[in-house]
Amino acid sequence: MDKKHCVKLSVQPSRALVDEKFIVLVQNAPPGFQMTIHSLHHSEDGHSWEAFGHYTADATGTVNVSQDHSVGGTYSGVEPMGLLWSLRPVPGSKSWLRFRKMNVETPMEVAISVYQGHQTVFVDQVQLASVVAERWYMAPGVRRIPVTESDLTATLFLPPGPGPFPGVLDLWGGAGQLVEYRSALLASHGFASLALDYLTPKITLKTGKMVKDDYFETAYKFLQQHPKVSGCRIAMMGLSYSTSITLKMAIYSEVMKLSCAVCTSGSHVQPVNGSVEDIFKMFHSNSEKARFTEEKQAIYRDLLLPIPTDPGMKLDVGRLQCPLLLIVGEDDQNWAAPEFAQDIKEMMEQAGNSHLLTLLSYPNTGHLIEPPYLPHARASRFKSVGSNEMLVVLWGGDTVAHSRAQEDAWRKTLAFLRENLYSRKNSIAPVREI
Repeated sequence: MDKKHCVKLSVQPSRALVDEKFIVLVQNAPPGFQMTIHSLHHSEDGHSWEAFGHYTADATGTVNVSQDHSVGGTYSGVEPMGLLWSLRPVPGSKSWLRFRKMNVETPMEVAISVYQGHQTVFVDQVQLASVVAERWYMAPGVRRIPVTESDLTATLFLPPGPGPFPGVLDLWGGAGQLVEYRSALLASHGFASLALDYLTPKITLKTGKMVKDDYFETAYKFLQQHPKVSGCRIAMMGLSYSTSITLKMAIYSEVMKLSCAVCTSGSHVQPVNGSVEDIFKMFHSNSEKARFTEEKQAIYRDLLLPIPTDPGMKLDVGRLQCPLLLIVGEDDQNWAAPEFAQDIKEMMEQAGNSHLLTLLSYPNTGHLIEPPYLPHARASRFKSVGSNEMLVVLWGGDTVAHSRAQEDAWRKTLAFLRENLYSRKNSIAPVREI
């Protein structure tokens, strides 16, 4: 590379939310110059992740990742965000890693670099140019407030501004812990979001007893009564195990009057009169239905199949009175989410409340449908609450299709929440399948 062609690299915006697209532009390369554009992230748990695409500069010496084809690398074709969603552990890393941002008050820093030629190994290679991009879960002005009152283990995220804001009660899956990154992002989009730990909260660690339904009602009332929250506009959101809780509270709670609910990769199969602990016991009693791949990855999708006909063993979704967004991956290997969704749809049709249902079903998409542009884990290490065994669990999904689904589902989730929490009058639409 001569001095006349000093490659220029820009990333715009260089600082943005994790669900925003960026434009990666290389300029001033020789026409027809072959290059590799590479991204590298060092995660909080000490692991390194990389992605890269192979490009050829046009007649003006330019490559625009948003418009130009990658002919190889960790992704191919025109993929504006391929440098993020195709991130994978660097060679030599531990197996079965899953990327998750734990400290939402710091950005995810991604070093984007340009190398000469179509490279696949980057150790000791000379960078022609490099830029660090920041990806945030918390927009400027979002406030993070730890909550310990009423024996809750939770974090409240408030959007900037005077409010009051619509509220979201945000629950995660069977691994427990306080998971904040989705709530932080929801607050960045105008929702007061309460991330709630309900499987490993301090009260459970103290007493040794799992929480009851009133724990969720207490969290709801905390949101409802907060001066920055509009108490009559509250949604509940669950992924995986927590969809069981979300649906149950939406249908049966006398305290929680939800404006809408969002359930991703979920199930309505559970003892209707049971507790959080009873649901776990049901899973464990069916553990012989688990299967394992040749690589010893656990497949749990059969645990709750066949779907019970006993009305005492599945929630009566026909009684649901608020809009429900149901998101499923058709290659979910952890739960039989597509079958559950079909049964929910049929039950709601028979009860005459299917106008409340919006169903998003994505081919070649796995269990962990999260906010967009984050690396897809087809399988990863996992330890559920109540288990002392660390397993490799098969979640499913093809990386490209799964990444597309995450982008589409997140956009539609935000639209659904705006429609049902910000609109004066909840609009009612027929069941939609996409």
